[in-house]
Formats: sequence, structure tokens, C-alpha cells
Amino acid sequence: MTGRAGRVTQTVGIKDVARLAGVSVGTVSNVLNRPEKVSEHTRVRVRAVIDQLGFVRSETARQLRVGTSRILAILVLDMGNPFFVAVAKGAERAAREAGLGVMLCNSAGSTAEEAEYLSLFTEQRVRGVLLTPADATGGNVRTFARRGIPYVHVDRAVPADEGCSVSVDDVAGGTLAVRHLLAAGHRSVTYISGPMSLPQCRDRHTGALAALREAGLPETALRHVESARLDVASGIDAGARLLGLADRPTAVFCANDLLALGVLQAMYGAGVDVPGDMSIVGYDDIEFAAAAVVPLTSVRQPADAMGRTAARMLMEETGPDAEGHRHRSVVLQPELVVRSSTHAPAPRPSASRRPAPHDPAR
Repeated sequence: MTGRAGRVTQTVGIKDVARLAGVSVGTVSNVLNRPEKVSEHTRVRVRAVIDQLGFVRSETARQLRVGTSRILAILVLDMGNPFFVAVAKGAERAAREAGLGVMLCNSAGSTAEEAEYLSLFTEQRVRGVLLTPADATGGNVRTFARRGIPYVHVDRAVPADEGCSVSVDDVAGGTLAVRHLLAAGHRSVTYISGPMSLPQCRDRHTGALAALREAGLPETALRHVESARLDVASGIDAGARLLGLADRPTAVFCANDLLALGVLQAMYGAGVDVPGDMSIVGYDDIEFAAAAVVPLTSVRQPADAMGRTAARMLMEETGPDAEGHRHRSVVLQPELVVRSSTHAPAPRPSASRRPAPHDPAR
């Protein structure tokens, strides 16, 4: 390696630190990994030499020596979605509290990219993985499971014999959303989702239908618009499709807040009053939901708690008491947060009772 002045520099190793500090390599290792075993005087001297030499320990060498990594990997569906950012932050805080680092990756909903990242995690021999699967068939996860690295499903419930999981009761969340709209008097509701291959979209739809049955209404009272993605652009497109309907719904329930914000943008651009002409409910309760031009009613998911819980479960499975670990499924409960985007439906004039034309002379 060549320095700025053209001189060849060498990587500083643990032996260099030990030699200059006048201690054994084992003592330096204890200062780095088990400082409680070293006297304060020696720790101070070794740390001073580490700072002087600019020594950085090799995580690869440490991993080869002790057999475990200090890195947790997190693989989410969409880092453009603030919900997954909040999940990752919760997991990172729990990992840092335990002295572990985090590798954050984004599959972008691609099964091919998911497979590549899972292979990378195997090559790096990470301590464990927090995973929101993109592959609806489960093939990528089954392949990864054979590699012996522990993992926890996040935002996806699985049977205990398939591993640990942390999720939210999305059926209950869908019921909360549509029950709220029905209680406000809406009878023309449309559910806008992402791909129905995603369990979250299916479960929220199932919950919406349950609310209809609870109210004594047929399932056909709920129309469904499926989008290719769970993002704002897809929400705008879905909103445009609704605007083209002769019998436009009075209420919309969206599978996430990004879709809902897109629908809101489409309505706002077309001069449709929200909530006067159309009520909108989102899902996740991301930070932007409350800050929208019309604050968005949303089903809140405890994203931070989900990330923290998943990370702690993974650390239990990879910690010193791992032999006694038993897989379990933790299901958290959603909460409806009501804001200005929902209201009772505005009365629609019938053909026999149209409003009188405006008289400019008045």
C-alpha cells in the first residue's frame, strides 16, 4: 500500500500493538474483546498504543478465531417505504445495545435480488438475518435455511416449525379500516392493494371483507383495484382509474400509506374533495401520513417494536443460551388513527333532486 508521499505503508496488526505496549497478543485480544479481564492500567496503556498506531481489528480474523460474527443482516422489501425504515431503525437500536452491527439491504421486491443477498449473507457468515421475503413461493428462504444461518421473518407470520417471526395482525387491521368507513355511513368502498401475492395485501383484504360481513353486507360491496407496486406512483394511477368510473366510490381503503398518499394526490389534482367527496384510509401510519395536505387516517403498525422484537429474538437464537431456544411467532396488534381524510359521505343529488342552477344575478 502506498501513502500520499509515495512511501509504502503496512497494515498494523495486533502483534505490532502487543510489541509496542510490552504485553502479549492475548492481552491485547482481551482488551478488545474481554476488557474486564485486564487491569485498568494495562487497558489504558494498550488503548493508547492502539490510538497511536491507528490499529483497526480485522472482523474477518476475529470471526475465524471465535467462530461468530458481530453483524446482523436486515433484508427488507422496499427501503423507499418509511415503514421499513422504521422497522430497520428499531432492529438497529436493539443490535447496537447488544454491541452488534447491522448490514441493511433492499430486495426491492425482486426474488432474484433477494436470492443474491441471501448468498452474500452466507459468504459473509453473518450472525443472523432479519428477513421480509419477496419470494412468495418461499423457495429462497428454504434454500437459505439449509445454510445453517439463523433468521427471523419480519412483517410475515410463519408457523413455528419454519422459524421465528414477528408480524402484525393484518386481518384485524383491515377490519378496523373498513369498519371505520362503514360506521361513517359509507356503502361504496374500494380496496386498493399491491400485488395479491403478498400475504400482507391478502390479509388486509380478508379483514376488509370481514367488516362487511359483520355489518350484514355482501362481499360484493367491496371493489378491488390491484396495483403492481405499493408506492405513490401506483396510488396516483389507481386514483386516476377511480376518477374514470361513473359510479365512483365514496371511500377508499389502501393497503399502505404510500398508495393512499398517491390516491389523495390524484383526487386533489382533479378537484375531488377529501373527505367531502371521498374518504381515504391508509395503512402503516408512516410519518408522512399526519403531514399530508389532508392528514391521513391510517392503521398504525408498531414498526419500531416489530424491529426491536425481531432483533432480540434473533440474538436469543444466536446467543450463549441458543441451545434452549424455541421458535415462536409474535403477533402485534394494529391501531386505527383517525384524522381528517375520513368523514361521513356527502349526499349525492338524485336525478329528481338536482340543485337549482346558479343565478348570477343573485
